[in-house]
Amino acid sequence: MKRNVFTIGIMALVALGFTSCKDEKQAQAEKTVNNYVVYVDSLESVEAGEAKANWEAIDASYQAKISEAEASVAETNDEAMREKLAVSKAKYEALKAKYQAELEADKVKVKTPNQLVRDRFFGEGKVGEDMSFAWVNKDNILQVYQDFYDSYKENKDNFSREDYDEVKLLYEALDSRKNTVEKEGLTTEDNNKIASIKFKFAPMFKVNRMGAKARENTEAKE
Repeated sequence: MKRNVFTIGIMALVALGFTSCKDEKQAQAEKTVNNYVVYVDSLESVEAGEAKANWEAIDASYQAKISEAEASVAETNDEAMREKLAVSKAKYEALKAKYQAELEADKVKVKTPNQLVRDRFFGEGKVGEDMSFAWVNKDNILQVYQDFYDSYKENKDNFSREDYDEVKLLYEALDSRKNTVEKEGLTTEDNNKIASIKFKFAPMFKVNRMGAKARENTEAKE
């Protein structure tokens, strides 16, 4: 009888130990999940500019917190905490998608100096890195040349040596497109007007480009 009582007592202590360990894990898991939820909620109040500027650090911190929270829930197998975790996780993923989209859009907005020159001559986004003038045809090519010439005269005093190099490439690419357009029905009248524009542009560009190079060389020596 005494042996049975002793055995029962040992079993009770073991069960109590298991219960205590389980309660401790449960409490720790709840604390970890709650901290995770609070962290995700706090991100919604961060100013957008600050969040985007520090997004890599924010995401790294998040990954550490979600890993810890998921590990704690896995140990308890608590369905309520699992659902709570899933809701907060979905909230973060939506926030992440929003900021990543904005960051990608911001990259597009940051234009290179060469792209600014292209847009200035031909309009927003019409000519990209590939220097394609496929949109130029026999009906609009005269106006494209005229706009190019007018824009050049208006901005030539503000061009750097690199800008002049870009203008040269653009001019040559437009001329290359003209060779194609001539075979597609360019009228003699428009062709002659384009020749007149080119006649005025070529010497002006040569002198201005040489002047820009001389100016920058002088400034570099000072």
